[in-house]
Amino acid sequence: MRLWSIHPSYLDQKGLVAVWRESLLAKAVLEGKTRGYVNHPQLLRFKNSPDPLKYINAYIESIYKEALKRGYKFDGSKFSHQSIDQKLPVTYGQLKYEFDHLRKKLRKRDPDKLNELEPVDYPDVNPIFYAVDGPIEKWEKV
Repeated sequence: MRLWSIHPSYLDQKGLVAVWRESLLAKAVLEGKTRGYVNHPQLLRFKNSPDPLKYINAYIESIYKEALKRGYKFDGSKFSHQSIDQKLPVTYGQLKYEFDHLRKKLRKRDPDKLNELEPVDYPDVNPIFYAVDGPIEKWEKV
């Protein structure tokens, strides 16, 4: 499971579809509707947020909005449209790690998308996050 901190606009088609599915799975986990993935480290940010379901729904909405921009037909009834009162922190180290990780994936599966990202020095964050100083998250398998 990869719940990207970087803005969904950086993801290629496969990445956007995957994060859509994985974020819906994360929502099911947080709702207690599945027994798998309950201790997945990517869920910690949501579990530690003021309102986990509100935040995962807002996260899913950011993925949905990007999909709409691209003309994809994601099902908007799969999540509850939410606005959040405060954003969650994500470290610059985590953002850099994720962006580098995405670039490695794109080298193999979507060189055109990789070329599109070439001028980006530092990625924007998913709209539910804000960037703070710090290293890669402890839960990340580096």
